[in-house]
Amino acid sequence: MPAKSDLTTAQLSEYLTNEYGTEINTDNIRAAAVHFGVGYPTAVKRLRDFYVKRGTWQLTAQERLEQTYEAPAAMPAVEQNLVPLKDDTFVPFGNFTDLKKIIKSGIFYPTFITGMSGNGKTFSVEQACAQLDRELIRVNITIETDEDDLIGGFRLVDGSTVWHNGPVVEALERGAILLLDEVDLASNKILCLQSILEGKGVFLKKTGHYVNPKSGFNVIATANTKGKGSDDGRFIGTNVLNEAFLERFALTFEQEYPTPKTEQRILEGISLDLGLTDREFCEKLSTWADVIRKTFADGGIDEVISTRRLVHIIRAYAIFGKRMKSIEVCVNRFDDETKQSFIELYDKIDENATAESDTIDTLD
Repeated sequence: MPAKSDLTTAQLSEYLTNEYGTEINTDNIRAAAVHFGVGYPTAVKRLRDFYVKRGTWQLTAQERLEQTYEAPAAMPAVEQNLVPLKDDTFVPFGNFTDLKKIIKSGIFYPTFITGMSGNGKTFSVEQACAQLDRELIRVNITIETDEDDLIGGFRLVDGSTVWHNGPVVEALERGAILLLDEVDLASNKILCLQSILEGKGVFLKKTGHYVNPKSGFNVIATANTKGKGSDDGRFIGTNVLNEAFLERFALTFEQEYPTPKTEQRILEGISLDLGLTDREFCEKLSTWADVIRKTFADGGIDEVISTRRLVHIIRAYAIFGKRMKSIEVCVNRFDDETKQSFIELYDKIDENATAESDTIDTLD
């Protein structure tokens, strides 16, 4: 039995939980005080964090887990290389050069990238890190993402309670680039990142440790909106982000779709990677997408064809070998009217697309 001065909150709470459950009263504490040979006031003092109301203390499972944590133990680190792989099909465009300069500088400079879906926001960050040999930790944000997901928490490992770093702490300690992907889907729980967005690191309340950012650490966020929600409903689920949170991003890049020529180069690279040689199809697809986007910008239609969807079409072409079928199966996601208008527009651009003799061109 521990001496009076050595009695810890963990020992006392564990005894009470085992004997009386998680909700305890004055009589339970008096009995525990007798058991450990301490005064009632001493026992109450040890349990001050569990006080609910007069005569009632609540020892929840989570609190008990944290109170029994006595050493800064952590889950064994797994050595791994977090530098993204270089993609030979990547074609830089838009803000890529500036983004690469920010990462290369090593200066802490939180960056927000906004733009339409499927225009390479995340891919550009990954490839910038790949080219610069910088580690990247990507976190896909949802409405459910909270402090435990981001910062870390206690985990039970082989019956022992250990601290497990979240992706944010991991990025801080490694000096990696932290990518908050689809950040406009977050709730106000993401405000736990405020001090981190100021470059000050984070204090781990549950372990009493402060984590300072290692040199090179930076935060980049991507979103379809500017953190003000989506009025037209195109990006349902996006939220209005706290203004104080948004203000901590030093700059915002507005990413547009690539130009037709650049997009054609992207599609040609994907085609060659798939063993295709049909450059004409790549050119017509990029022209088709450009016309659709201009019509969308003028308010003529409610949907666009993204670069990502063009890549889907090229991959479908590698499978089915027919241009129009590849387009049809990839635009079926749109409503009937939009789908039909897209198909009719392509038919005008490529008069041979529906020919039965349309066969796939591949590398020998």
